[in-house]
Amino acid sequence: MEVLVVNCGSSSIKFQLDQMPQGRTLAKGLVERIGEDNASLHLEHNGQQSRRHCAVANHHQGMDLVLDSLASPDSPLLSDIRQIGAVGHRVVHGGEKFTGSVLIDQEVEDSIERYADLAPLHNPPNLTGIRAARRRLPDTPQVACFDTAFHTTIPRMAYLYALPYELYERYGIRRYGFHGTSHRWVARRAAARLGRDKYDIHCITCHLGNGCSMTAVNNGRSIDTSMGLTPLEGLVMGTRSGDFDPAILFYLTEKGYSIDQLNSLCNKQSGLLGISGCSNDMRTITQKADQGDERARLAIDIFCYRIRKYLGAYAVVLGRLDAVVLTGGIGENAPRLRAQILQDLEILGVVLDPALNEATVQREGEISAAGSRVKALVIPTNEEGAIAADTYEIANQLKNHRAGT
Repeated sequence: MEVLVVNCGSSSIKFQLDQMPQGRTLAKGLVERIGEDNASLHLEHNGQQSRRHCAVANHHQGMDLVLDSLASPDSPLLSDIRQIGAVGHRVVHGGEKFTGSVLIDQEVEDSIERYADLAPLHNPPNLTGIRAARRRLPDTPQVACFDTAFHTTIPRMAYLYALPYELYERYGIRRYGFHGTSHRWVARRAAARLGRDKYDIHCITCHLGNGCSMTAVNNGRSIDTSMGLTPLEGLVMGTRSGDFDPAILFYLTEKGYSIDQLNSLCNKQSGLLGISGCSNDMRTITQKADQGDERARLAIDIFCYRIRKYLGAYAVVLGRLDAVVLTGGIGENAPRLRAQILQDLEILGVVLDPALNEATVQREGEISAAGSRVKALVIPTNEEGAIAADTYEIANQLKNHRAGT
């Protein structure tokens, strides 16, 4: 079965076509700058890449562009879009309702729309992508895969804030967590590498990119995670502040800051960018630090320190620790930062092998020393692969049900 994975952002559509159950990627690409004059389509398949500029006024036109680029009578990929057996959609927020991936019906759509209050930048374009795909593929199963689903196993003592309980009852204010598809994928891969069942692993997964989050995984299930009601809480990120004293906002309000200014300050002007003053990209910051830039060096130190604090906290929460897993653009590609994060962690049972650490870039591997009680693993995330697998399973069950088998 050919499965199309779709991830709609506010002005982009990221997509991947996989052959399932083999898990073979046939093509992937990106439509970006939707609604702007310089919109473009990037497509990669069979080792070849192409980019072309085109007029894309909205997500419906963007989805048309995606499907037409994958399927045509002379296409090497698909001769007809009806060859696509299912479409899997990344949806950021599923609230407390969705504990796993589900077949999309009107009730699911209504729920995604209802949770848009909790993810206003993500759920609306996710829903637009679902409707755009269904318009072209009305008889093809559509599956929603929620970023929050993996974290629905977090206990109340970990997800509730010490605010008036009525705020949870009335507005659903609690910790939801994000990057769940990534954390689930790498936790499962870590279990496989250690020769364990997927529900027999205690690990800390660290998704480190422009957005960063960590998860404590107990017996294969999330029991705590660093992001909260929104993706702002937790670690230092590219432009997000992560944890800080909320009274700072009250203080800045008295200084004349508006709600919109504070929102922008916390989400778009803080984090690595705010500390370094030069960039939200860790590669640029590392170069600046090497050139003697003090604030760039400080940004790196604060970034690594915050991760180390969470490692200690989650190790205590878990009680038993089998592995620390690093993933995401920074986690997979920055040996120097991994070394700073994992240095002197013998108290947790982690002993880094410097040579293995330096050699493990853009690939899966163990970077802990031979005698390390707790394994340190680099595992590239594959959110699209996880979504494709869930989508295939649900669509195949539906197909068998309709066939009466």
